[in-house]
Amino acid sequence: MWLSTLKYVLLGQMQYAEFLAEIGKAGLSVRGFAELVGMNPNSISNYARTGELPTHLGLIAVLVAGVNDLGGDYRQVMSKVPLAPKKVRGGARKGRFGGDRQATLELGS
Repeated sequence: MWLSTLKYVLLGQMQYAEFLAEIGKAGLSVRGFAELVGMNPNSISNYARTGELPTHLGLIAVLVAGVNDLGGDYRQVMSKVPLAPKKVRGGARKGRFGGDRQATLELGS
C-alpha cells in the first residue's frame, strides 16, 4: 500500500489529503509530524490551501507510515538524526515579534 503512495510522492503528485492519511496511519497529527521533523505546525498546515505538498514532506510521511506498517518504531529511527533549530528569517529577533519597532514618523499638518 505505502509503495504505491511512494510512487505518487516521487512523481510529485502527493496531495495534502493523502499526506494527512499517511501521517494518520502512523498515529500522527499535523502537530505531531511537525514536532517529529522540527517544523512549525502552521508551516505544514499552510499547504492545505494549495492542496499540494512539497516532495520532501510527502516522502517523510510515506516513510514514517511504511516503517510503522512494517512494525518498526519510526521515532527510534528518526532520533538518530539531531534536529537543529532553523534560523529566524526576516526582521524578527529572539524576544521581539517582527524585529525592531518602527521609528515614529513625524507628519506635517
